[in-house]
Amino acid sequence: MEWFTAPDYWLSRLVVQRSLAAVYLFAFLTAALQFRALIGARGMLPVPRFVAQVPFKRAPSLFQLHYSDRFFALCTWSGCAVSAALLAGLDSLLPLWGGMLLWLLPWALYLSIVNVGQTWYGFGWESLLLEVGFLAVFLGNDEVAPPVVVLFLMRWVLFRVEFGAGLIKLRGDACWRKLTCLDYHHETQPMPGPLSWFFHRLPRPLHRVEVAANHVTQLVVPVLLFTPQPVASAAAALMIVTQLWLVLSGNFSWLNWITIVLALSAVRFPAAPPRTPDAPLWYVAVVLAVTALIALLSYHPVRNMLSRGQVMNRSFDPLHLVNTYGAFGSVSRVRYEVVIEGTADDVPHEDSDWREYEFRGKPGDPRHWPRQFAPYHLRLDWMMWFAALSPGYAGSWFGALVERLLENDRDTLRLLRRSPFPPDAPPRYVRARLFRYRFTTWRELRETGACWQRTYVREYLPPTRLAAAAQRS
Repeated sequence: MEWFTAPDYWLSRLVVQRSLAAVYLFAFLTAALQFRALIGARGMLPVPRFVAQVPFKRAPSLFQLHYSDRFFALCTWSGCAVSAALLAGLDSLLPLWGGMLLWLLPWALYLSIVNVGQTWYGFGWESLLLEVGFLAVFLGNDEVAPPVVVLFLMRWVLFRVEFGAGLIKLRGDACWRKLTCLDYHHETQPMPGPLSWFFHRLPRPLHRVEVAANHVTQLVVPVLLFTPQPVASAAAALMIVTQLWLVLSGNFSWLNWITIVLALSAVRFPAAPPRTPDAPLWYVAVVLAVTALIALLSYHPVRNMLSRGQVMNRSFDPLHLVNTYGAFGSVSRVRYEVVIEGTADDVPHEDSDWREYEFRGKPGDPRHWPRQFAPYHLRLDWMMWFAALSPGYAGSWFGALVERLLENDRDTLRLLRRSPFPPDAPPRYVRARLFRYRFTTWRELRETGACWQRTYVREYLPPTRLAAAAQRS
């Protein structure tokens, strides 16, 4: 069946599969190391409480059937193990059906996590990983050449990621049309990286060029993915370069890396393909059935993408098979940060000994230079950025966070870079204050060594203590 397979893309498939396995590994590792404080049985948004309110058909998950922290840990570390096995190429050593089942396992495990992850898993790259991971099940292994239709479906995902993001920018913030968004973006993005300060200080004319190039890459280049080679490979290579630029300028979890994985599927590497037998009929039938399903499910995402009321990062089915994407439809002009502090004083005053909690990734101490964490995802740090935009984003979990800080909860403190209180002496009170942050100038950086300058804005949360402690006193 020469029409069904594309032997020249055997190396593309291999690179895509190993790269995707690496992304899966980071995703499961993130879940394993953070879940207890976020969604564990005693977490800020506990899974047991969620599954008691949401039926299986709305959020299909293994944890609808059973939940315990031990079982969740088993699933996440199993996901790490399977991802590592795929990264090492175990799927190539199995029969075709065995390799497909091996790829299905991390998809099912991660779907179970995302569907009970609530706010902490509401990011577009969660659905993107699931959508790409599902397609990877049908890419095959060394027993067959890569199926043309699955490679096409991966380009279809990449097209929607890039084109949808481009459309929402043009429809959203006027600064994208005026080419001025990058005057602010590097400073106000959710989690700056170690080079973000330097990107922000690039000349403004260069920022205009960056925005214009972004529009071309997201609105024109994606169409070229569906043209003959070598044009499609050149278009994919341009997207990869753009994504690497974003990797250097910020911390966007694995969003950029999985977009690169998708782009690699459109690149035809100059390597002689190995001889493979014809694809078995059952495999052809399964792949064509999945293609028809994806085509059917694409209706709502395409309708949303072309709508004037386009929304970002939404799933239209509980299995996250076909989704809509987009980012930064609006760009903040000013950066705000919520700074959390505690004191051991029995009666809190403004001049009490308030000590600041330090987060791993989000800005805090003005002298603390941002670090590179992506593709690892600091979920609490990201949500703290949303909390600074509006308290409404934090309504479901911020109070629980404060409560756990007052308890010196071990799992919660592990999410932070440093707690100012020893394990056996929790604070009596915790408060939160809102500050405006901006990158320092070259002169300020030389004089102070600080990359940030911050100014107090207002109280975010007044001094708060545990209710039980208040009743005892």
